[in-house]
Amino acid sequence: MQLSHRIETLTPGGSDGWEVFYKAKALIAQGVAVTELTIGEHDIRTDPAILQAMDASARGGRTGYSEIPGIGALRDRVAARITERTGVTTGRDNVLITPGGQAGLFAAHCAVCDPGDAALFIDPYYVTYPGTLRAAGARPVSVPTRAEDGFRPRKAAILAAAEGAAAKSLLINSPNNPTGAIYDRETLESIGGACVEAGLWLISDEVYDTQIWDGAHLSPRALPGMADRTLVIGSMSKSHAMTGSRCGWIIGPDHAIARLISLATHTTYGVPGFVQDAALFALDQGPELEELVAAPFRRRRALALRILAAQNTLRMLPPQGAMYLMLDVRATGLSGNAFADALLDAERIAVMPGESFGQAAAGHIRVAMTIEDEAFAAALERLCGFAAGLAATQAG
Repeated sequence: MQLSHRIETLTPGGSDGWEVFYKAKALIAQGVAVTELTIGEHDIRTDPAILQAMDASARGGRTGYSEIPGIGALRDRVAARITERTGVTTGRDNVLITPGGQAGLFAAHCAVCDPGDAALFIDPYYVTYPGTLRAAGARPVSVPTRAEDGFRPRKAAILAAAEGAAAKSLLINSPNNPTGAIYDRETLESIGGACVEAGLWLISDEVYDTQIWDGAHLSPRALPGMADRTLVIGSMSKSHAMTGSRCGWIIGPDHAIARLISLATHTTYGVPGFVQDAALFALDQGPELEELVAAPFRRRRALALRILAAQNTLRMLPPQGAMYLMLDVRATGLSGNAFADALLDAERIAVMPGESFGQAAAGHIRVAMTIEDEAFAAALERLCGFAAGLAATQAG
C-alpha cells in the first residue's frame, strides 16, 4: 500500500543528515571505540534531586492523564520565568506545556501555516527543521546566511524569500545550533521589521537561552510590537540536562495558545504529570542549577579557543552560545561530508558534517562539546592534526 505523500517526502532524497552519526553508532555496536562529538547530549545526567522529585511524584500517583495544557503550577512557573527574563508580562494563558521543544516546533507551525504555505527558516539550521515543517504541512523555504556575517540573517534576504514564496512564518534559533551565533538587538530588530513588512509570524526557538558565553540573549518577543506575532519555543532539555524527559513549552498570544491546546488534545494529549512535577522542581532551583549544567560547555569553549589558536588550518567563528563549535574545513580540500567521514575512518572521531545543516554550512563541521574536558581537548587536538595533514597533502 502507498504511504502518504507527506510522510514519504519528510526527507527528500532519503537523507536525513545523520549518516555519519549512524555509522559511528554502528561501529560502537561492533565494539569499536569511537569519540562521539555528534549530538547535543550532556555528558552529565539529570540532577539526582530532579530524578528524586520525579520518582516521588510517580510513586505518589501522578501516572495518569494530566492536564493537557500543562499543570497550572508549571504553567505559572514558566510564565514567571519568561516575565523575569524578558520583561514581557506573561501569564498562564500564554503558556502551553509540550512533550519537548521538537513537539513545540511542530505544533507552532501547525498553528500558523495552512497546508502548502511557505514557512521560512534560517540556513544553517538544526537538522530536523525542514522535515518538521513538512510534517506540519508547510513548504520549507531557506533564508541563506554567510559566515562573513557571523551566520546572522539579513533583512533583505528574509524579505526576498518571503515575497518569492508568499510565506506565512519565519523560524529563527538564537543561541544558534549549529553555529553558536547569538542574534544581537540590531539583528533581531531587522528580523522583526521583516516580519512586520512581510506579514509573517515569527517562531523563535530559544532552547539554548541558558548557554550564553559572549553577549546577551534577547527574545524577539520583547521587541516593540512583536509579542502578538511571536511564538517562543522553550525546553528543559538543554537548560537542565533533561533531554529524555521531553518537557518543553510554547509561549504566545492567549488566542493562539487556546487553539494550540485544542491541537494538543487531538495529538499528544499532554505531558505526564510526574515529568511536569520534576520540571517544576527543577525550575524552582533557580539559575544556580542552570549555570551548573552550562558550566562544562563554558570550560570546553575556552579549551577550544586555546587549541584552535595554536593551529592555522581550521577556522572558527567563536561560539557565543550553545554547546557546539562550527569549524571551517575547506583548507583541507574536502567538503564537510567528506571530512567527517574520513575523520571517523582514520581517527574514530565522530562529528556532524556542515552540509547536514544546510548549504550555508557546506565545507564546515559541527563539533559537540559533550565529553569530559580532558578527552574533549585530546580529541580536538587530534582533529586539528588530522586536518593539518590533509591540508599539507593538498598543498603538496
